[in-house]
Amino acid sequence: MQDRHDRIFIVLMLAPIFFFLFFFYGYPTLFNLYNSFTDLNLMGLKAGGSFVGLDNYVELLSSRDFYRVLWNTLFWLTAVSVVLRLILGLLLALLLNSATLRRYRLTTVSRLLLLVPWATPPIVAVVVWRWLLDGRQGAINDWLMTLGLIDKPIAFLANIDTVWPAIITIIVWNTLPLVTLTFLAGLQSVPPELLEAAEMDGAKAVHRFFHVTLPHLMPTVVVMTLLLIFWTFNNFVYVWLATGAGPGLFTNVLATEIYIKGFIDFEMGFSSAVGMVMAALMAVFGLFYFRFVAMREFREIL
Repeated sequence: MQDRHDRIFIVLMLAPIFFFLFFFYGYPTLFNLYNSFTDLNLMGLKAGGSFVGLDNYVELLSSRDFYRVLWNTLFWLTAVSVVLRLILGLLLALLLNSATLRRYRLTTVSRLLLLVPWATPPIVAVVVWRWLLDGRQGAINDWLMTLGLIDKPIAFLANIDTVWPAIITIIVWNTLPLVTLTFLAGLQSVPPELLEAAEMDGAKAVHRFFHVTLPHLMPTVVVMTLLLIFWTFNNFVYVWLATGAGPGLFTNVLATEIYIKGFIDFEMGFSSAVGMVMAALMAVFGLFYFRFVAMREFREIL
């Protein structure tokens, strides 16, 4: 009897949460799914769209442009930037956790400096970097020409050879501190006695890292990787504010494609179809997150 009352109490406590989750996430998703089967136009929202079945999806999946946009999203925006942040974040965390910085009392200053990019809003970060990378008045071009590394200015955000490295630089600079501080917290949780035991056994610093520190840090690495994929895959701000998906549509990604189709081309039905494909891809990442993170936490609780 007591178990039944407990279950009823739990259901009653969770009911408001599930209601708001459905209201803010479930209903918009279902409404967007319905719109993806129509030819809804932004200029005719009041009249609504006519049902066209799978036409939007067929047009989307048969378009060569879609696969270029998907490649930009999966490879450049997500894979490259995530891998760079993981590697650089781990290296910076090792540096901040090193005895050298503690010896020269630079630990606090280094961590404060690391917080500057993180404290900078993404919009401000993009605006500043656009000025730095400007092909006519950019400070980076001035520095490179002063050092004799280039003969003439480079339009970093307008050249197809440099635009993606430039965008990735902005993303990494603005978000790397979070990765670094997360890894730093993981490093500081490694039991010192394990490292001391390995050192007494004759293990060198490299061996201690790969056989003691890294295995202990792997749960943090897995969680950070999955979170970075979530945060980056559907990001709109960096690409749109840096290049407007240009030059041309060279840096167009799924998030900017949704905006362009919906609010520039006025094709809300097609834009909804792109959004549903993007949501399906994110659902795959969600399954990995549930498999590697949530299930492990549930096992620890049980």
